[in-house]
Amino acid sequence: MSVPMVDLKIQYESMKDEINNAVLGVIQSTSFILGPQGKALEQSIAAYHGVKFAVGVASGTDALHLALRAADIGPGDEVITTPFTFIATAEAISYLGAVPVFVDIRPDTFNIDVTQIESRITKRTKAILPVHLYGQSADMTAIMAIARKHRLRVIEDCAQSFGADHRGKKTGAFGDLGCFSFFPSKNLGCYGDGGMVITDDPKFAERLHSLRNHGSKVRYYHDEIGYNSRLDEIQATVLNIKFKRIDSSNAGRIRSAALYKKHLSVPGIQTPVESGDGKHVYHQYTIRVKDRDAVKKRLDDAKMSSMIYYPVPLHLQAAYQGLGMKQGSLPVSEQAALDVLSLPMYPELTEEQISTVSDAVKKAL
Repeated sequence: MSVPMVDLKIQYESMKDEINNAVLGVIQSTSFILGPQGKALEQSIAAYHGVKFAVGVASGTDALHLALRAADIGPGDEVITTPFTFIATAEAISYLGAVPVFVDIRPDTFNIDVTQIESRITKRTKAILPVHLYGQSADMTAIMAIARKHRLRVIEDCAQSFGADHRGKKTGAFGDLGCFSFFPSKNLGCYGDGGMVITDDPKFAERLHSLRNHGSKVRYYHDEIGYNSRLDEIQATVLNIKFKRIDSSNAGRIRSAALYKKHLSVPGIQTPVESGDGKHVYHQYTIRVKDRDAVKKRLDDAKMSSMIYYPVPLHLQAAYQGLGMKQGSLPVSEQAALDVLSLPMYPELTEEQISTVSDAVKKAL
C-alpha cells in the first residue's frame, strides 16, 4: 500500500461541489482582489483567535516580512529566533537588513529553548520571533515574560500551528503580531499561496493594510514604498470553505497522531512529545531515530513516503555563513537535523494506512 505524505485529493473530494461552485461564483463576480471573500475570511480568523484584526497577504513569507516591517524592524536590528525551521522565518528578518540571532531548541518539542533567550539579548535586540514547529506552541508564557521585561516585540510564526493553543489561548494571539501560511499542505491550506497576519493593535493593522497594497491607504496616493502582497479572492473563498472544517480537520490529525503513537511506541523510536501546556495540531508527525538517513533510504526503497524537516539548521546554511556560526554552536538543533523523520500526516489517514507506515518504519529500523 502506498501512502502519500499529504493527500489533498481526498480532502478536495469531500467538499468538491462546494468549492467548485464557490470558485465559479468568484469568477462570475469578476471581483478578484481585496473583495468580500477576503474580508469575510479576515473577520472569521480574527474572531477565531480572539483578536481585533486580521490582514490577508500573498504568502506566509510575506506575512512574516510585512509583520516585521510593521513593527519597525530595520537594518542592524537583531531578532531572536530558532535555527530549526524553514528558511522563510529568517529570510523575512534578512529582507529588512536585520540580523537573525539563532537560539538553540528543546530536544523534546523542537521549539526554541526559552532558557537560552535572555543570554542572547543585546542593545540591538528588537524582537523575538518564535516558531510553533510541527503544530505545537512554543512556551509563550515564558517568551512574553522575557519580552515584557526587555521591552521587545514578539512576532509569532504560526505557519504550522493553525488551531494550536498554549494554555487555552490560540497561537498567534500572544505576540504583537501572529503570522500564518496557507500553503496547500498546511492545516488550513489554499490552492496556491496565501498568508495572514493577526493583531490586536489598530496601528499595526493600518500599517499592514498599507504595506500589502503598495504603501497606499487611498488609491493612487502612496505614503511609503510598499508591496504587492494581497490574498486573492479565489484563494480566500477556498479558505472560507476549509476554515469551517478546521477544528474537525485538526481533530483528525490528533486522532492520527494517537494511532501512530500506539503503533510506534517501541524501542528505537522517539515519538512526538507534547509539552502538556496546550493542543498540538500535528502539522507534521515527526519521530526521531538513530541512523535516520539509512532508515529513510530503506523506506524510499520500499516506496514508503517520508520527509526530513529539516536536514540543515539555518545557522549552518550557506546563505548564513556570514554570521560566523560553526558546527557545534547549536548542538541540539544539529542533532535534531540528523535524527528527525516526518511520516505521512493528514486528517483522512486510516488506521490501516497508519499501521502500514508504522510497520515499514519498524522494518526499516
